[in-house]
Amino acid sequence: MTLSGLRAVCLTHVPFEGPGAFATALTARGVSLERYLVPQDGLPKDTGDLLIVMGGPMSVNDSDPWIAEETEFIRSAILVGKPVIGVCLGSQFMAKSLGATIRSGKALEIGMTPVTLTAEAKQDPVFRTLPESFDVFEWHGEVFDLPKDCVPLVGSDIAPLQAFRYGARAYGLLFHVEMEENGIESLSRECASDLTKARLTAQQVKAAALPHLPQLHHIADRLIGHLLDSTR
Repeated sequence: MTLSGLRAVCLTHVPFEGPGAFATALTARGVSLERYLVPQDGLPKDTGDLLIVMGGPMSVNDSDPWIAEETEFIRSAILVGKPVIGVCLGSQFMAKSLGATIRSGKALEIGMTPVTLTAEAKQDPVFRTLPESFDVFEWHGEVFDLPKDCVPLVGSDIAPLQAFRYGARAYGLLFHVEMEENGIESLSRECASDLTKARLTAQQVKAAALPHLPQLHHIADRLIGHLLDSTR
């Protein structure tokens, strides 16, 4: 099925955290992808047909003016019912835009982490087909509570809320389903101090993650497919 003519807009925050497997899923469906490095380029004129908000090492609590502007941009997209995916920092932007507090977690979550579906996830069109427990790729230190009017989907021991949905078309994921091998290598290189704090090596993180990437990419593809279907 091709959906040529549709536009996906991807907000990135550092050059080394891109859309990964989301880009593959969009290309396979004939959807164009526009990327904006927001701290450098500023925000796009609109959200396109699908808005994807990626990760980054900064905090949504930082005082940079672009952070407040992006928070409002995302909030507007969510509230008008646009399809939105937020990953890691992107999910924190979504949670903040919906009124939740973003705070430090009990520990850094880096690499593969077991997560569990909520009861609500079993009714969700994307998550209901997944196993009750599975492993995801993480790289974050901050967490959030469930924003008002949102549905909890996934949790872990360190972050009781790992994924949520607002309405039918906005998904926030604290974990990475789009991460590819070169993305893991880039994160390990650019955020090496996080590995030191977590007492991990780049080799350990990559070796543990590689066997799980196909399943995570399947989730990424399913999420993209569901949200694009909702635009028709």
